[in-house]
Amino acid sequence: MKIGILRESKSPPDKRVVLSPLQCKQLLHKYKHVELVVQPSKWRKFSDHEYSSLGINIQEDLSDCDVLFGIKEVDSKTLIPHKKYFFFSHTVKEQPQNRDLLRRILELEITLIDYELLTDLSGSRVVGFGRYAGIVGCYNAFYTYGKRMGTFDLKRAYLCKDRFELESELKKIKLDNIKIVVTGTGRVGEGVKELLKIIGVKQVSIDDFLHQSFNESVFVQLGSMDYYSRVDANSSSKAEFYSHPNLYQSDFNKFAEVADVLISGHYHTAGAPCLFERDDVRNSAFTIKIVSDISCDVNGSIPSTLRFSTIEDPIYGYDPMTEKEVDDEKQGVLSVVAIDNLPCELPKDASEAFGEEMLHKVLPCLFLSDEDGLLDRGTICEAGKLKRDFNYLKSYIA
Repeated sequence: MKIGILRESKSPPDKRVVLSPLQCKQLLHKYKHVELVVQPSKWRKFSDHEYSSLGINIQEDLSDCDVLFGIKEVDSKTLIPHKKYFFFSHTVKEQPQNRDLLRRILELEITLIDYELLTDLSGSRVVGFGRYAGIVGCYNAFYTYGKRMGTFDLKRAYLCKDRFELESELKKIKLDNIKIVVTGTGRVGEGVKELLKIIGVKQVSIDDFLHQSFNESVFVQLGSMDYYSRVDANSSSKAEFYSHPNLYQSDFNKFAEVADVLISGHYHTAGAPCLFERDDVRNSAFTIKIVSDISCDVNGSIPSTLRFSTIEDPIYGYDPMTEKEVDDEKQGVLSVVAIDNLPCELPKDASEAFGEEMLHKVLPCLFLSDEDGLLDRGTICEAGKLKRDFNYLKSYIA
């Protein structure tokens, strides 16, 4: 089997990669029947020389490969017929911007395996960048806080060489006994929690967060049932919430009335109520001043997320009175960070963490045996035909 690692083609350039040079070498050492080549890239965090110096071949034309690995959506003009591709396609939610991409994949009789769909038998994802999205999203919340309060000045995450340098910046942080609310208990939420622990922010219970005062900064981590309840006041169920979100309402305001910073890392179910409403932000009881929206759904769960911000220009202001974007330094506004490609700020560490998961959880299924059906569950289409679980996409591509 010959596999190829694609260079990323989206703009702005993505510096991440599926496997680092060392991980490529480890793969070839373990699987003697596998050949591996890497497409050259001037943007990738790891240089071509770093690969070639370890004996990894650099190859522009990947048409002789059996399997091709990328990170983000592949440019449809570069797709090679009849191949097997792995990448984040962002098509299963019928995202309109990628409709033509899926059409082209089917036309070329390609087999597409989407990392987002690779789950174990319990339904948990086995690979992803959520942890690093949480780490960087949390860091950006403190960058924004320091900038707005004028109390400290952190180096931007993407200007740090690696996570080690990023963590050294955390020593600059000076806090005034603030309260931070974190939503989400998955990969993203755990990434946020990981950095908060390093900073030294104490985790407290929901009851204490709502009713106690502290002489130190604290945070609370919330799951969906901590801030959503049934409209009819009957007992709530997480499974029911995800299948029938229309039966639920948000109780988040009790947190918004005591918190200073919101770091949102929860998954927003289509049809679910917003975490809070725009009218709530106008209420004088609403105390949140900074929102780091890692989930990053425009017109989704966080009504102050008017648009994506960028790595180069991360912060914008939300004026609750006009419900429009303003200068984030203006008095009485929410400072919003809503970057949709956060792991790109630490591409080396994020790539290495992703590569470790690939080496241990995914590639053995490809090179040896897929007894548990991991790859089958992650396959959207095979040889140009939609798999049964994804037949609903027929109307999307039509």
